[in-house]
Amino acid sequence: MSLRRDSNRFFLAFHRYISTSIPTQTRHVHKPTPHHPLHLISPSPRRYVTTATSTSISQPTHDPPRPRTHYDLFPTAVPNGPPPSGPFTLDLSALKREFLQLQARAHPDRHSGPDKARAEGTSALINEAYKTLQDPLRRAQYLLQLQGIDVAEDETLKIEDPELLMEVLEAREAIEGAQEEGELEGMKEVNEENIRKSVELLEEAFNKGDMEGAKSEAVRLRYWTNIKESLHAWEKGKPVVLVH
Repeated sequence: MSLRRDSNRFFLAFHRYISTSIPTQTRHVHKPTPHHPLHLISPSPRRYVTTATSTSISQPTHDPPRPRTHYDLFPTAVPNGPPPSGPFTLDLSALKREFLQLQARAHPDRHSGPDKARAEGTSALINEAYKTLQDPLRRAQYLLQLQGIDVAEDETLKIEDPELLMEVLEAREAIEGAQEEGELEGMKEVNEENIRKSVELLEEAFNKGDMEGAKSEAVRLRYWTNIKESLHAWEKGKPVVLVH
């Protein structure tokens, strides 16, 4: 019974998060701004009341606080939250472990009636948060989006670096010209090193609050990630489309 009550409280809290994030005709919703995105608007503070028969402060309501960012869904794996209070690089093993625990509690098959529909919404939210945080590129794009900077959908954001663009073009030619997958092993190692360096620079930029630097490096990481995906999806004679 205790496990079921905990599970019910868990996805009811998430349901409040989902429902209160959607504007309606009767609910006042703050409009997001570049410096105050909707995701970061804190819930209204709880009110404490006194009575005529007692001078003590009553207990606050027991509604759990709704998550404000994806990081709030994983308090064990990322206890310090997003940068700069927490690191950009995450413990992916801990993140996956907590993700599986959350999904086990929110799985729709464990619930029925109205609870099942709420559990489905909760499960989808957990999935999206995990997919975002476990990938460095999506994580960087998400953190920038919280600051009003959209680099995930804006294809016009490119790096005007001739050497980088030449490297991207050469990578495409090498992948397309390979006769067997073994020929690409060296390129895979070089590209993984490029990704590692890019993640380090993102860590530094987010820790310093340098959003312009983070934006530029996120665009650069998009190049390396695209090359990585093309390398893993290699097929002889298959055309390669790289972002450039």
